[in-house]
Amino acid sequence: MSLLRENINVAFGSVRAQVLRTVLTISIIAIGITALVGILTSIDAIESKITSDFSRLGANTFSLSEKRSRGRSEGMTQKSYERINYDQAIAFKEEYNYPGVVSVSSRVSFNSTIKYNGKKTNPNVAVIGGDENYLSTTGYDLERGRLFSQNDLDQGNNVAILGKDIIEKIMNDSDDPIGKSIFIGSSRFLVIGILESKGSSIGFSGDNQIIIPVGYAQRNLETENTRYNINVKTENPKTIDNAIGEATGLMRKIRKDPLGKEDSFRVTRSESLAKELLENLSTVTIAASVIGAITLVGAAIGLMNIMLVSVTERTKEIGLRKSLGASSKTILSQFLIEAIVIGQLGGYLGIIFGIIIGNITANIVGTSFIIPWDWMITGVLLCVVIGIISGIYPAQKAAKLDPIEALRYE
Repeated sequence: MSLLRENINVAFGSVRAQVLRTVLTISIIAIGITALVGILTSIDAIESKITSDFSRLGANTFSLSEKRSRGRSEGMTQKSYERINYDQAIAFKEEYNYPGVVSVSSRVSFNSTIKYNGKKTNPNVAVIGGDENYLSTTGYDLERGRLFSQNDLDQGNNVAILGKDIIEKIMNDSDDPIGKSIFIGSSRFLVIGILESKGSSIGFSGDNQIIIPVGYAQRNLETENTRYNINVKTENPKTIDNAIGEATGLMRKIRKDPLGKEDSFRVTRSESLAKELLENLSTVTIAASVIGAITLVGAAIGLMNIMLVSVTERTKEIGLRKSLGASSKTILSQFLIEAIVIGQLGGYLGIIFGIIIGNITANIVGTSFIIPWDWMITGVLLCVVIGIISGIYPAQKAAKLDPIEALRYE
């Protein structure tokens, strides 16, 4: 134990004696570990957010949306599908009689500006056309105010439900948003509700949106690019397959899809979408691991180089220690521990920066602080392996030096 402590002290003494080279090597290792821990911690944060958001929707929700056109290939005509229009979406909502809740919505804009009493937001507010069931089928909750009434939907009234970010940007803390009039572009809307804060998810902020009646959106804001989505929330998750079957049959009838032909629309289960997103993240995880591994290989080469230079510069020291009774095993362990110490210093620095980067991402997507114990342990073990691989050859070279020749080395 005393020999180990002595070797560790010698290792730190060598680090202090070769500050510049050691710092450069530690920095290379730290960059590799930062890339690995930082990216993987960020991915953990995103996975947590996706899992949390889709778990709110539950396993009993699915959506019907436009099927994307197929890409053109040689000798093949591009297959295109008509968009789901407003009349088709409303017809589905009225005719679908399976136990559950149906909502119709459209994405009006993602770059609108909201104004109130001389204040305005950046042109990045999402405007969504929704109905009375939109919140319950998409996992949102109303903090204050009311939902759209049937009269709002039938008449296409100028009423709106606001996200928290918008209120913070255009209103004072003393203002009560309910009953106030705001402008979306040049159109005036009466605020009737406020959404509970939900944070950001997959690049979209649920707090930076306004929901208006889908009827108003259809009458006044529809363009040839407007797409309507249908969300369905069944009463029992166990019956979702039957619910999807009923929905598919009804939608084929409404859209007049020929018998024997494929559906002209897409049915997506919320849990399937979450699974798909997580699978895509696993690909990113592999790519991040490869990038980190390549960086760490470079760090290992740099560490081996600094250790070989150290052996050459300390040849006389090695000869003196051997002449005073130090065994080859002692010399070998001294240089091996020195390489491991440098690797660990770089690893700890990289882990700290990696956690910081990962939790910056966690804060952006709206998840809690993450301590990635698995990636921290992986980083420490990797640095031990790097230290051993990089230090074993220089340590063996030092251990094999002849003490007489070493003392005569100039």
